[in-house]
Amino acid sequence: MELALDNIQVNSVHPEVIATSMLMNEDAKEQIAQITNFIPVAHVAQPEEVSQLVVLLASDESSYSTGAEFVIDGSMTAR
Repeated sequence: MELALDNIQVNSVHPEVIATSMLMNEDAKEQIAQITNFIPVAHVAQPEEVSQLVVLLASDESSYSTGAEFVIDGSMTAR
């Protein structure tokens, strides 16, 4: 709220399970399959799915979005 009049947006992005090299190793294959069963969109997010939101928030397209938390969790928190 303090920076809104200065046209400075302050938002935060909160990803849940993201398919990174650290997560998607052979040892975790079974655990990832179990986690995927709890994700309503039925897949682990790709890094590009997170970066697309970040690019949108950094663009003029989101000029009215400020002071918000953006959760990227495939609708897990909606359960």
